[in-house]
Amino acid sequence: MSVVKSSLSSDEEKKLLSLFGRVRLHLLYKASVHGYASDSFHQRCDKQGPTLLAAYNESGYVFGAYTAKDYSQSGDLVSDGEAFLYSLGNGKGNAPLRVASDDCMYGFTDGEAGPDFGALQFLQEDEEVVASDPGTGFTFKPVDMHGDDLYLTEFEVFRVEDLGGFLAKPWRATEWTIERKQDLMMKIQEYKPEPSGVTQARVLLVGPVGAGKSSFFNSINSLFRGHMTSQAISGVCGKSVTTQFRSFPIRAGRGGKKLPLVLCDTMGLESQPEAGLNVDDLYNIYKGRIADRYQFSPGTPLQEDAPCYRKTSTLGEQIHCVVYVFDMCQLLCDEIIEKMAAIRKRTNLMNIPQLLLMTKVDEACPLVKENLSNIYHSEYIYKKAQQLSTALGIPLCCVLPVKNYSEELELELSTDLLLLNVVQQMLHYADSFFENQPESENDTEQEMTKNGN
Repeated sequence: MSVVKSSLSSDEEKKLLSLFGRVRLHLLYKASVHGYASDSFHQRCDKQGPTLLAAYNESGYVFGAYTAKDYSQSGDLVSDGEAFLYSLGNGKGNAPLRVASDDCMYGFTDGEAGPDFGALQFLQEDEEVVASDPGTGFTFKPVDMHGDDLYLTEFEVFRVEDLGGFLAKPWRATEWTIERKQDLMMKIQEYKPEPSGVTQARVLLVGPVGAGKSSFFNSINSLFRGHMTSQAISGVCGKSVTTQFRSFPIRAGRGGKKLPLVLCDTMGLESQPEAGLNVDDLYNIYKGRIADRYQFSPGTPLQEDAPCYRKTSTLGEQIHCVVYVFDMCQLLCDEIIEKMAAIRKRTNLMNIPQLLLMTKVDEACPLVKENLSNIYHSEYIYKKAQQLSTALGIPLCCVLPVKNYSEELELELSTDLLLLNVVQQMLHYADSFFENQPESENDTEQEMTKNGN
């Protein structure tokens, strides 16, 4: 599965965060997924800046260590005045135990093995056991730290990310007014694709399982309906909730006129080679050769003799813009990045414009959760946009933060404006696709329309 989540409860996470200032924990490594192996740890955790270790045992203890220094396998004893060990105990009522080093400078041994804080050593000999030696750099009572239970049920590593504050100047200018919303809605409803034979821009949503593709469609549909809807199946699941290729038209109000936009949904991407969306199916989706409600088969791409296969397609049936959807709170694993690189390469070869959506921005940043209009003032959101741009090879101008409707029962202006800005960019990029088409293809499309085909 591609969604890797921490085993921390919300109460445990709050206790850990109380040991710091304004920070967020970003999961880098989970032993039950990546393996209890020091090389796996170093592959995902070296040179990540400040990190927090979290070990879980059968007695219900959560304990570990923090360092502000990088792991780099230098072989040196790293001094770190900010390093500490901690324990949350095994009960909800316990206050966190925080243990500074004996000389307030001891850190960890930066070797090729697992994290070694002297008094606590993890992943030694790649075992699901922690070595405990109180008094070696840090002093504590074993019963307080881990309940004398050294066998681990899980081991995780988090990057401790500074949430920063407000940027002096927003990295994008946005009007948060009802007039702006009405203007965008009118422009979107009045949009007409340039080729005369095309009536709607078709946009494909691609992303990992649980990123929010189906929720994004439901949010756009709710916005134009004027109330909450749930036409596309969405939810939280280890496997893709979407199993069919779906083309969703959008109407302005119940029974109203269709918008000149169709959002197409696919299976979610998964890390395993034979799971989730088959990358080989994308060519046929892009070319409009897969009919609505085609049932995906992750291990086998669509064959030309299948009932859902169209041997020919018009320009209006093709995909005109691809939108990658990523949850800001998800762990972006190497396997997904590799799949994304393959998808990007194929999409670029077909000259299809691409955007990237960052979902769940409110869950990722407290400043944004407090007020969504802080989105472009948030230093943290800006840095995450830059990181995703670099990791996925998408220009920063094509990275758009957005919030889907998930718990709300009523529409909200700031959420609507972010969603509408995304739709507007989709239509702009669809125009770019049409402008890049050879004249002969547009002429053929117009001729087929005249002949009633």
